[in-house]
Amino acid sequence: MIRHTVALPLWLLASLLLPQLPLSAPDEVSFPSGNLTLRGVLYKPDGNGPFPAVIYNHGSAPGMLSSQAFDALGPLFVGRGWVFFAPYRRGQGLSASAGRYISDEINAASKGGGIRAAAATMVRLLETDHLDDQLAALAWLRKQSFVQPDRIAVAGNSFGGIETVLGAERVTYCAAIDASGGAESWALAPELQGRMTRAVRNSHAPIFFFQAENDYDVSPSRALSAAMKDAGKVFELKIYPAFGKSAPDGHSFTWLGSSVWADDVFSFLSKHCRNSR
Repeated sequence: MIRHTVALPLWLLASLLLPQLPLSAPDEVSFPSGNLTLRGVLYKPDGNGPFPAVIYNHGSAPGMLSSQAFDALGPLFVGRGWVFFAPYRRGQGLSASAGRYISDEINAASKGGGIRAAAATMVRLLETDHLDDQLAALAWLRKQSFVQPDRIAVAGNSFGGIETVLGAERVTYCAAIDASGGAESWALAPELQGRMTRAVRNSHAPIFFFQAENDYDVSPSRALSAAMKDAGKVFELKIYPAFGKSAPDGHSFTWLGSSVWADDVFSFLSKHCRNSR
């Protein structure tokens, strides 16, 4: 989950960390997911392309807090020549009117049936409705003339990291970046552990796992990378030094710490998302 832990506006923070990158406003787009109309934001390099692209899956942050991560990461990807598409899944952000907020549904399940019910609800929603929304975003992105359809990667943080590995199991991305997926939920949700493990063992894409060592729990990245190794899949794992002084700070490393992890992530993307032309 994205935490609001900084006082500086994110556009200013991004400009301080990455002064060489443009900070142009993103485009707001709509796309269908079944009978729903969802919305997202699109950051695009200048020109007609076609460009490689990444779908970025947001975490469980309420309201428009995920926009802070998008404003930090969108210009980063654009500066490296990538389209950055951040779809809001049902119930969150610009798609708030399209369904119930996932945390509200998890909390309701917890009140009625405790931790096990909450975990089961979380896994069910992430592997059904929310995965459907991710795949709908992918279908929309593949149709855009400025995107190279064979060079689309997937990435995400926290709940979005979970979505990333679920998406990589279902469809073919050129690469996947799981940033702290499941860090807040792993220990309390055996169902999640089993589901994510199955997903990475069946992944159609190489996956880069990364976290800061002071994140809530680094077990997900370690366990999932071990599962990929056991399955003979391609992966990389990087546990970075502590970021800030707390677990929330460490969790925010996935978007505030891009000056540390960017070269590693883009090296991974370059290796696995080569231009086939």
